[in-house]
Amino acid sequence: MAEPTPGTPEWHALVQEPIIDPQREIVDPHHHLWHSAFGSAYMLEDLWSDTGAGHNVTKTVYLECGSFYREDGPEHMRPVGETEAVAEIARTSREQGAGRAVISGIVGRADLRLAEAVEEVLNAHEDASDGLFKGIRHAGSFARHPEALLIKGRAPEGLYADPNFRRGIARLGEMGFTYDTWHYHYQNPDFAELAQAVPDTMMILDHFGTPLGVGPYANQREEIFQQWKKDIAEIAACPNVVAKLGGLAMPDNGFGWDTAPRPPNSQTFADAQRPYYLHTIEVFGPERCMFESNFPVDRLSVSYPVLWNALKRIVADFSEAEQNAMFSGTATRIYRLG
Repeated sequence: MAEPTPGTPEWHALVQEPIIDPQREIVDPHHHLWHSAFGSAYMLEDLWSDTGAGHNVTKTVYLECGSFYREDGPEHMRPVGETEAVAEIARTSREQGAGRAVISGIVGRADLRLAEAVEEVLNAHEDASDGLFKGIRHAGSFARHPEALLIKGRAPEGLYADPNFRRGIARLGEMGFTYDTWHYHYQNPDFAELAQAVPDTMMILDHFGTPLGVGPYANQREEIFQQWKKDIAEIAACPNVVAKLGGLAMPDNGFGWDTAPRPPNSQTFADAQRPYYLHTIEVFGPERCMFESNFPVDRLSVSYPVLWNALKRIVADFSEAEQNAMFSGTATRIYRLG
C-alpha cells in the first residue's frame, strides 16, 4: 500500500491526539478560502471541518489571498470582489453554523501605493463587507530567491520605504483600519522602519516575519534565528505593532514536515518551534500577541487539532489571563470583533 501523501486527510489521520484544554475559547485570526490552491479547494465546509475538530474555535478572521477577484472593471477595484464573496460566505457561517466557527472579520487587499486615493478602495471594501471589513494586507514580501520558495512573495524590493505606500498606510489608519503584512526574515528591519514612520496605524506582523529555511537558507537556521531575535525585539519596541504567532509550518520555513512520511505530533511541533514563540511573547507581551492557524497553508505540515494542541503546550505555564489574551482576547480587540 502506498504511503499517504503529506498534507492529505489520510496523512493527518496517522497522528491522532486528545484535545488539550478543549473548553478554551479560540479566535483564529488568520485563515484563507479558495476554490483551488496547493492541489485542492478550501471553502467553508473545509474550514468548519478543521475548526470543529475538537478545539473551541468560536470566531475567525479571513485574510486576503487573491481569491474571488472581480474579473472586469478598474484594476485597483478588482480585489473588492474578494470581500464581496467572503462576506456572503461569512453570512452563511453566521446563519447556518449553529455551534460552529463564525467568520467575523475580513482583511482585504488594496494597493496602498495609491496613497490617499486608496480611500476609494477602502470605502468599497467596507460597503461590500456586511460590516466585517477590518483592514488591508498589502504584503511587503520580496523574494530574493523565488526559485527556492513554494510561496513566492511578489512585492517589489523596497516597498516599505515607498513614500506613496506609506501615505496609503497612514490613510488606512486615519480611517480606523489595520494593516497586516508578511515578509521574509531579512525584511524585518525594513518593517521596523515602516512602523516607526507611520506610528498612528495599527500594524499586524504575520508569521513571525517568516524566517526561511530552504534553498540558500537551509543550513543557516541558527544564524538566522539569532539575527531574527534582535529584529523582532526592535519591531516589538514599536507600540503600534502586534504579532501573529503562527504560519511557521509553511514549507518555506524548512522544518521538513511537508515531505515527511508522518506528520508531527504536538510535542514534536512544540519542541521545534517553542523558541520562536517564547521570544516573541517575551518582547511583545501576551497582550500584543495572537495565535493564528494560517490554514490551509500550514495544513501542508500539520493538522488543525495538532497545531492548536502544540500552541497550548507552548504556553501551558502562562497565566489564565495571558493565555486568554493570546488565544482570543488580542485578536478580538485588534480586529474589533465585538
